[in-house]
Amino acid sequence: MLTIRISVAWIIAALSLGVIALVFLIGQPFMAKAQEPKRFQYRIVEVLPDTQNMQTRLNEYGASGWELVAVPMGSMTEPRLIFKK
Repeated sequence: MLTIRISVAWIIAALSLGVIALVFLIGQPFMAKAQEPKRFQYRIVEVLPDTQNMQTRLNEYGASGWELVAVPMGSMTEPRLIFKK
């Protein structure tokens, strides 16, 4: 009777370890994919300093999937729109 209990315990332990190993092996591709660094593209666009021109360019790039991230002033008269995608 004691031998049967020990055998059942070993079978349960072996099955548990097998399931854990299987989950670990199946989960590896998902873990590696989640750790890949994101890649961005950047675009710098100089625009005339009037509101209508800036708004037109912002709408054009926004419709193409670009996101505005900064607006530094070039030579203090021409703003630069920096987009990333």
